[in-house]
Amino acid sequence: MYHVYILLCEDKSLYTGITTDVARRFKEHRAGTGGHYTRSHKPKKILYEEDVATRSAALKREAQIKTWPREKKLRLARYRPAYLPKS
Repeated sequence: MYHVYILLCEDKSLYTGITTDVARRFKEHRAGTGGHYTRSHKPKKILYEEDVATRSAALKREAQIKTWPREKKLRLARYRPAYLPKS
């Protein structure tokens, strides 16, 4: 199972990515080891998470979301926000 996710960064920018474990990936982004963009745009919280059956489908969905304007991404996140269990 793959997940497409959207992060809100401290500078209010949005980052979209895919992973097999959203909580682990978020920790990597916060530690500065998760990707080039999030090293300079510190992630603040996970706004959105979507389950996707295959890596191919996740990559296609990620590419689709990345083409959207900011407001459309925020509407998506408001419609179905991320849920992560408390550790």
